[in-house]
Amino acid sequence: MAPASKAEKKATVDAAAWVFNVVTSVGVIIVNKALMATYGFSFATTLTGLHFATTTLMTTLLRILGYVQPSHLPLPELLKFVFFANFSIVGMNVSLMWNSVGFYQIAKLSMIPVSCLLEVFFDNIRYSRDTKLSIGVVLLGVGVCTVTDVSVNTKGFVSAFMAVWSTSLQQYYVHFLQRKYSLSSFNLLGHTAPAQAASLLLLGPVLDYWLTNNRVDRYAYNAGSLEILPYRCCEHRIYVMKEI
Repeated sequence: MAPASKAEKKATVDAAAWVFNVVTSVGVIIVNKALMATYGFSFATTLTGLHFATTTLMTTLLRILGYVQPSHLPLPELLKFVFFANFSIVGMNVSLMWNSVGFYQIAKLSMIPVSCLLEVFFDNIRYSRDTKLSIGVVLLGVGVCTVTDVSVNTKGFVSAFMAVWSTSLQQYYVHFLQRKYSLSSFNLLGHTAPAQAASLLLLGPVLDYWLTNNRVDRYAYNAGSLEILPYRCCEHRIYVMKEI
């Protein structure tokens, strides 16, 4: 049998990465549901801060072991990314609190056309007719749900709008920084995770108290939650970016 070509190897690696991303994403949803529904751990922003603190430890260890090479990211770029990323996290949490689960999920689909719009505006990318038709179907579905979902109110719509735009900007900025500064995903995490961990651990308890009227330091930790919590904090997704 002839050895696999470079293209075949790349396709295999890409497929494995996508499968891993889907499996971990589903696993995180299951863990989150268990933490919040079964064990009543509703401190989503603080939990995200703990996740980034764990990610900081992971990237630091990988750098010490030589698996991640030193890189540079200017402070203004880092601050802009952290602003968009944290705004996205807070926006999504507030949107989920003020909207039905159905509208929350539908609103997230809006990130597809918004992300495409950002690429058209900033990178002058042109999409095919079939892609535009697909985006139109998504927008039509979002519009129908927005009009017919009786649980949607003004503040819920505004929070979903802000969450969608901030998350789309964050995703675009990830690709922008990776291209501009030749950063791998772990390089970028090594720069952004410490700043996000620090800011979210400071902001998280205050925001979570405002959202839930409960204090994270008064949560009744038990054996079940302490088994699941470390897994959620260690969660990490692999994002695959095709080279253009």
